[in-house]
Amino acid sequence: MLNSKLAPFGTSIFAEMTALATRHGAINLAQGFPDFDGPEHIKQAAKTAIENGHAQYARFFGIPELTSAISDWFRAGAGIQTDPETQVTVTAGCTEAIAASLLGLLNAGDEVVLFEPYYDSYRACISMAGATPRFVTLHAPDFTWDEAELRRAFTPRTRAVLLNTPHNPTGRVFSRAELEQLAALCLKHDAIVISDEVYEKLVFEGEHVPIASIPGMADRTLTLSSLGKTFSLTGWKIGWAVGSPELTRAVRAAHQFLTFAVNTPMQHAAAAALRSPPSYFTAFLADYRRKRDYLCEALAALGFALRKPQGSYFIYADHSAISAKLGLPDDVAFCRHLIRTHRVAAIPPTAFYEHRAHGQSLVRFAFCKRDETLRAAVERLEELAV
Repeated sequence: MLNSKLAPFGTSIFAEMTALATRHGAINLAQGFPDFDGPEHIKQAAKTAIENGHAQYARFFGIPELTSAISDWFRAGAGIQTDPETQVTVTAGCTEAIAASLLGLLNAGDEVVLFEPYYDSYRACISMAGATPRFVTLHAPDFTWDEAELRRAFTPRTRAVLLNTPHNPTGRVFSRAELEQLAALCLKHDAIVISDEVYEKLVFEGEHVPIASIPGMADRTLTLSSLGKTFSLTGWKIGWAVGSPELTRAVRAAHQFLTFAVNTPMQHAAAAALRSPPSYFTAFLADYRRKRDYLCEALAALGFALRKPQGSYFIYADHSAISAKLGLPDDVAFCRHLIRTHRVAAIPPTAFYEHRAHGQSLVRFAFCKRDETLRAAVERLEELAV
C-alpha cells in the first residue's frame, strides 16, 4: 500500500512524457538533460580517480578535495567564506539536497512558502516531511510574484521558503530587488530559505544574485547546487548544500540516512570540474545562448507566444493560439498531440502548479540539446504551421 504522503503525486510527468516519446520515436525536448557529453578534462579526472583506487565509501559529507572546491566556488559566487568541514555537504545530486534539507529542517505542521510553477520534487518532499506548502504564483507574462500575495503566504507557522533562481520552468532570474523583498519577509518572520541554484551559470540577461549574499541572510540560507547543469553531467548525480553550521547539521542528519555517501570517483572528478578555467564557462554560456536564440526564434515563427528566458535551459511558451486552431483543450492534450503527431516531446506544466489553470496555456521546451537535434525538432514542428 502506497504511503499516503506520496499517493497524490503519481508518476512523475517527466517519466510519463519520456515513456510516450520513446514509444513514438519522438525527439525529446521534454526532460532537461543534454544529449551530448560533458567536458573531456572532467571525464578524464573520473577515469584517473577510478584507476587510482578511489572505489570505497567516501566521507559521508564529501571528500575533502570536493568540499574545499565547493567552498571556494561558493565564495567566488556569493562572496561568503565558508568552512568546508562544517558548512558543506555533498549529496546525490541537487534532488537529494532538496530532500535532505526539507526532511532535516521541517517538522509536521510547519509551513513552506513555495512558488508555482515549481520543480515537481519540491511538492513531494514537503509532503514527505509532513509540512504544508503555501503557494505563491509567478504570474505570466513576466512571471513575477504579487507582493501582497507573497506577504499573505507568510504566517506564524512559516518555517521556510523554497526558492529556485534561475527558475525552472519559467526562465526567470530574480532581481536583487525581488530577493531583498523576500529576505525582508524572512527576517520579519524568522524563516529560512532553501535556495536551489543549479542554473547559476546559465544566466543570459540580468545577474544571478545568491540570496545568501543579501544582508541578514547568510545564516538563514541553505544554498543548493550541482554539477549536472553547469557541466552537462546530469547522470553523475553530484550535488551539494552550503549553509551555516546549524543548518548544515540538519541537512547531514537526513543525508546520512538517505544515501550516506556519494559516488567516490565522481567526487574527485567534480573537484576538478569546479576548478575549470574561466574560458570553459565563457564558451559554455555562449553555446547555450546560441541554442536559446535559435529555438526561441523558431518557436515564435510557428505561432508560440514567448519571451526569451533570462536563465536556465528551458523555454516557457504559450501554445494557446496553436491549440485553438487544433481544438486542443489544455497543455496535456497539446503535448500528447506533439508527440503522437509531430514526434517532438515537451512538458505540460500543469504538473508544476497547485492552481492548474495557470499552466494550461503553456508548454516547456528544453534546449540543452545538440544543434542537429534542435534543427530536427524544428523541422518536425514546422508541420504545425501547415
